Amino acid sequence: MAGLVTSSELLSTLRNKATQLRIDSVRATSEAGSGHPSSCASAADIVAALFFSVMRYDPRNPKALNSDRFVLSKGHAAPLLYAAWAEAGLFPSTDLLKLRTLTSDLEGHPTPRLPFVDMATGSLGQGLPVGVGLALNAKFVDQLDYRTYVLLGDGESVEGSVWEAVEIARQYGLDNLCAIIDVNRLGQSDPTMLQHDMEAYRSRWSGFGWHAIVIDGHDFGAILKAFDEAAQTKERPTVLLARTYKGKGISFLENKPDWHGKPLKKGEETQKALDELTKQLSPNGAVPHIVKPSPGSIPSRTISTMPPAPYKIGESVATREAFGVALEALGSVNPLVVALDADVKNSTYSDKFGKKFSNRFFENFIAEQNMVGAAAGLAACGKIPFAATFACFLSRAYDFIRMAAISGSNIKLVGTHVGVSIGEDGPSQMGLEDIAMMAAQPNATVLYPSDGNSTYHLVEAAANHKGMVYIRAGRPKSLVLYGPEERFHIGGSKILRQSSSDVLTIVAAGVTLFEALKAYDQLKTAGLSVRVIDLYSIAPIDRNTLLDCGRATQGRILTVEDHYAHGGLGDAVLSAVATEGLKVHKLAVREIPHSGKPEELVDHYGIGVRSIVEAAKQFVT
Repeated sequence: MAGLVTSSELLSTLRNKATQLRIDSVRATSEAGSGHPSSCASAADIVAALFFSVMRYDPRNPKALNSDRFVLSKGHAAPLLYAAWAEAGLFPSTDLLKLRTLTSDLEGHPTPRLPFVDMATGSLGQGLPVGVGLALNAKFVDQLDYRTYVLLGDGESVEGSVWEAVEIARQYGLDNLCAIIDVNRLGQSDPTMLQHDMEAYRSRWSGFGWHAIVIDGHDFGAILKAFDEAAQTKERPTVLLARTYKGKGISFLENKPDWHGKPLKKGEETQKALDELTKQLSPNGAVPHIVKPSPGSIPSRTISTMPPAPYKIGESVATREAFGVALEALGSVNPLVVALDADVKNSTYSDKFGKKFSNRFFENFIAEQNMVGAAAGLAACGKIPFAATFACFLSRAYDFIRMAAISGSNIKLVGTHVGVSIGEDGPSQMGLEDIAMMAAQPNATVLYPSDGNSTYHLVEAAANHKGMVYIRAGRPKSLVLYGPEERFHIGGSKILRQSSSDVLTIVAAGVTLFEALKAYDQLKTAGLSVRVIDLYSIAPIDRNTLLDCGRATQGRILTVEDHYAHGGLGDAVLSAVATEGLKVHKLAVREIPHSGKPEELVDHYGIGVRSIVEAAKQFVT
């Protein structure tokens, strides 16, 4: 900015920009008949300072490699974000009047349909974990000098996921990360807990190891000084605690309750606000100079195929261990792969990757929400993140998974220790709802390999697939069924036993596949011929094979799974074939399980060989 405008001219210009952002936010929400203009107004000065003085970016190319990143965690202030990009010249300001319409990507809350949005926000408490991922990428993976700015609301700062991110950002010394809290005092239904107790905010963030700066969020001199101080702070992240007023600049809204999420009425009310804001514009013709980022560069990266699968038929290995071996092998041939853990890496075996690729491995400790959020941030930077933990603990991060699905995020999630087959640890540790949870998300791929080599190949398939993938991995060791040369693809299955006289198709995956194979032997001895399918891809599902096999076995399909009955493998099969008149009988865990030996529990809860044999005989009589 030096030499382009004087300091006083800059401050005057920024005031005008902020006022214009308020005007545009009011116009857009009034035209839409919905939205959050008062929440936009409180943060307009901060956003104006960032977009027209502080951030380095290319207004015509939001995805430029070394551009500073901006995450609007308080996603309900989306009109403010859209107005800033329009004012920067990315698209015409007239587009703002299409806010919240079916024909516009300027949605009620931001999504990555827009080129300047890295992750969908609006479910509060998610922006800072995503910002952690963006900052980790810059500091450790690509080693670029872009900075990440995350704007949060004071209400959302109560979310536990925010404090997970605060801890992890301090742990990694993310001095390239700057959070801004819009402390406007008013939540949706009540004032916030701390309201304008700025010292309480300062002490809390400082206590977590952040450089905390309290400012008047409507004083441009203080705002610019604080951002400069943040840029100079090393070895720890910075938070700007900005004291603001909801509805700032509009006298009949400013600092008034009951205006959250309410647009001004079209006509007299809107015009009154616009007239008041227009009077705040000063005759200043100065145009702020947006500083473009330095070109930045990252080394060329060659991606090759993984070496052959390492296991021989008849060997014994847990699929969770095979995942760790595959992840390490994948890391050697694909430099875009990164991995994240939540303090269980010695159980998921992702520590194999971490020991070999320390600059691409991020320990999140016991903070699953931040792990998934940071993974989404890394994915937004073009990385292929694998985030692994016990399947049951991914339920803590389910809202992050949901928002990642909305974002079309290229994250890979791995849940281990699934089902009653984990044994003595009991139901709190048993992932028994994870298939239902993951398969419910749009465009999510759900894979459930049964042996070491299928796991190995499906990890590579997951990395090569664009979009969210969930891999379900078990705790107990199991026999290797497939040779290293066997191939597996997303949407496929394997028929392991079949004959022309089969009267029933048994569909299984994971540990229950081995129970089904035992049942096949017993049923064959009893004179009953059945077909066995390894349904390693649950979503998408191999509908054609299921239909062909079901029709060839007199319309009978028996499913068996180490999962609760609702929403699992059985329901996926039923959904795929029900319209064709086939009969599906499901064996699954139908009550809250108890601790015990794995083999005891598999038998006791009706998914073992004994139950399969009994169900098969009843089904065909």
